[in-house]
Amino acid sequence: MSAPRRSPESTAARAGAEGAAVSGPYVLGVDSGGSGLRVALGAVGRSAPVATTDCGGPVRTGPAGIDAGHLLEQLLPAARLLLEQCGAAGSGIEAVAIGAAGMATLGGQLRAELPAALEDALGVRRLALAGDAVTAYAGAVGQRPGAVVAGGTGMIALGTDLTSWRRADGWGHLLGDSGGGAWIGRAGLDAAMRAHDGRRGGSAALLSRLEAVFGPAPELPGRLYPRTDRPAVLASFAPEVAACAGHDPVAAGILREAAAHVAEAAEAVCPEAGRDGEPCEVALTGGLFRMGDPLLVPLREELSRRLPQARMVPGSGDPLTGALSIARALATGDLRLPRHPTLLRVPGEGPEWQSGQVATEQDQSAGKPLIG
Repeated sequence: MSAPRRSPESTAARAGAEGAAVSGPYVLGVDSGGSGLRVALGAVGRSAPVATTDCGGPVRTGPAGIDAGHLLEQLLPAARLLLEQCGAAGSGIEAVAIGAAGMATLGGQLRAELPAALEDALGVRRLALAGDAVTAYAGAVGQRPGAVVAGGTGMIALGTDLTSWRRADGWGHLLGDSGGGAWIGRAGLDAAMRAHDGRRGGSAALLSRLEAVFGPAPELPGRLYPRTDRPAVLASFAPEVAACAGHDPVAAGILREAAAHVAEAAEAVCPEAGRDGEPCEVALTGGLFRMGDPLLVPLREELSRRLPQARMVPGSGDPLTGALSIARALATGDLRLPRHPTLLRVPGEGPEWQSGQVATEQDQSAGKPLIG
């Protein structure tokens, strides 16, 4: 098995000095995404991680979905390293929560193989398998009713009243992810190509940035289409759109439209209780929102118009923090987030937890996409 990648400045490298006095029982949070696998060791009764480490590259995806064996090749050495650094080599893990991009649609092998494998290798007693949107929710909102918009290359909104989940978008750059980084980047490149052609809706400012980043405009299709990471390439142009928005009306218009898409997704998932009285907490998390005011100013305006009762809150943690908090709640029997067969599954719980809530006739007639 390959050893996890560490840097001298990583939290894991310092864990021996900082975490030796921390006693168990221990829990583990895992965040598996497009940029790699991250692991955090925590202890019941301690809110902050004891130690964290980054593993190698992203977990492979094959014909059977996310590769459980490849995930274990990275996770098990990382977990043992963190326990060793904390002076707890040989200790068991009380609970593990794994959040993975694509868990809902590609996580069948993980759900089938990980429970027994983690119990055998680490003595794991309780396991939660979650979509990365759920761990993002847990990291940003916690175990309270509310909504989270996770924006990066893509965009997904997830909300819950603690009875069921509502999801909006997150369908990928060809079918959705409206307002996300790839959507903004593509819209900016479209405006640049329109300027190159002399078509309506073009932006000379964005054309200038396209040529500075990618080279001559006519060569862009040949550079872009063969790439297997097209969404990431498109998203890499989103900061250029934000940089032009202050002086270019086309770029500013793209970000206003993106803000409208993001707010629309938040509105679709915000719990009904938030509209009837108590404020619905809406958290924004992910690199998309680091673009700052060019996106956030129109987004606040759209959210205020669509969800006047909503209260925007800063995300208190990232998906790794969320995974660790789910593991901690699972270890103490206090996991209140709704179970779902693919979004948040706890193997070994009764069928009433795993079947999920069924949409009521009223909800269905209103067109609300209940998925809990």
